[in-house]
Amino acid sequence: MFSFEVMSILRISELQKIFGDYVSGYNFPTSPQQLYEPVSYILGLGGKRIRPVLAMASYNLYLDEVSAALSAAMAIEVFHNFSLLHDDIMDKADLRRGELPVHLKYDENTAILSGDVMLIQAYTFLEAYETDYLSLIKLFSRTAIEVCEGQRMDMDFELISEVSITDYLRMIELKTSVLLGCAMQMGGILANTSPADQRHLYEFGRNMGIAFQIQDDLLDTFGEVAKVGKKIGGDIQQRKKTYLYLKALELLSASQSARLREIFSSKTELIAEEVTEVIDLFRTAHVKVHAEELMLVYHQLAISHLDAVAVPKERKQVLEQFTATLIQRDN
Repeated sequence: MFSFEVMSILRISELQKIFGDYVSGYNFPTSPQQLYEPVSYILGLGGKRIRPVLAMASYNLYLDEVSAALSAAMAIEVFHNFSLLHDDIMDKADLRRGELPVHLKYDENTAILSGDVMLIQAYTFLEAYETDYLSLIKLFSRTAIEVCEGQRMDMDFELISEVSITDYLRMIELKTSVLLGCAMQMGGILANTSPADQRHLYEFGRNMGIAFQIQDDLLDTFGEVAKVGKKIGGDIQQRKKTYLYLKALELLSASQSARLREIFSSKTELIAEEVTEVIDLFRTAHVKVHAEELMLVYHQLAISHLDAVAVPKERKQVLEQFTATLIQRDN
């Protein structure tokens, strides 16, 4: 079916450039200006473009001409950025990729409405695929619902006192990792690969997404603001019950756990000293090591599914290297 011996596999940096050029050259409507200017602004902030690049890399496992996957990649990127516009409002974020988030550069109502139009636009990009449209739209819609469910769980966790590590992992699976799984499977659908390969591609992305989010949580607490592009300790300030918090409760002494709970149950905005105290408690519990170990477990699960994809091993090396880079990143 696929003539692997005459095909070339593109490096992630090459895929990022192809997609970056596509985004830069894409012309969104210009009127009403206050509706579409924020769309161009958020997409122009760049980022790692992980999700669209995964769709293209998945397609490139089988077929050479990755331009055929660009519309699907754009659907995923526009949807992801739509979710960021709304997330930043809910999280009261003051930085996005080192710049002002849309709700601060413009205003909250603008961010909400521009996010809404981005969600709708994401679906229009899939109209480019007449043959695969139904398969793509079913996967995309299911994923969009799951992302919203994950965001709701994340918000609920801020309001309830008891959350399990299992609950947390399910939340980040929905909020973050299913979109990576979706991106990978979309590439497989467009390449007309087997249902078995599509399943392994999805599971590769899903497990990698969990590892990616654990690393994100680590960077939020232990990273450097200049590299991460957002305020360090934001999750603590929002009292998010991340793996770091939940594991610390398991490992700290009774009095230390009680103090951690006390800080997180406070009804007032946390002061800088309290955020620092939480980070110190995390260090006392050595949760960074435990989080890194869990991240590696999900990374290995991802690789096991990639190994099962029915293409030559050398064609998978780009994705293997990419996943290793993601969990070792500092931003």
